[in-house]
Amino acid sequence: MERVSSTSPNAGALRREPIQRRSAERLARILDACAALLDEVGYEALTTRAVADRAGVPIGSVYRFFGNKRAMADALAVRNLDQYAERVEERVGELPPGDWRPAIDVALDEYLAMKRVVPGFALVDFGVPAGGDVNQRVADRIGALLAGRLGRPLDESIRRSLLVCVEAADALLQLAFRADPSGDPALVTETRLLLHAYLAQSLD
Repeated sequence: MERVSSTSPNAGALRREPIQRRSAERLARILDACAALLDEVGYEALTTRAVADRAGVPIGSVYRFFGNKRAMADALAVRNLDQYAERVEERVGELPPGDWRPAIDVALDEYLAMKRVVPGFALVDFGVPAGGDVNQRVADRIGALLAGRLGRPLDESIRRSLLVCVEAADALLQLAFRADPSGDPALVTETRLLLHAYLAQSLD
């Protein structure tokens, strides 16, 4: 399946921010329905009407938040990235200080876990194709999570290295999940080795 590529469901994707709890819950239902339908019918066949029906809300509720299905996919991608960052941050916070390698492993493992179980993630993950700078945003989030473990500022060289790693991992993991719906283990291992070897040049 072709992946769909945007950041808080709210970086320009939302027409209106939910204020009341009921409105926030409705937005969550809409995004949950969008994610489920992406897995079932794909992005091209996705419609705002189908999302409204699946979420059990009037079509007007969907348009209250989103102008079109692309905006919904963008918002879902932002939610995915926020959830990913929270999961990585929690696990990295439990690691002993020092070596950056376990933190990189956590970042990779959490991505793999979400890819396998989070609805809609296989198509959207963190952004829609031709979404531009999505991998830069992912690299920046990972850099922010690693900053406290490196013992030095995230200078331009480190930021560039992290972006290269995200771009390389993105391509390799797409290959791994084309080869095996759960991610080809050998290709995942190669991805991990590549990340460690490349980052050692910048971080050791």
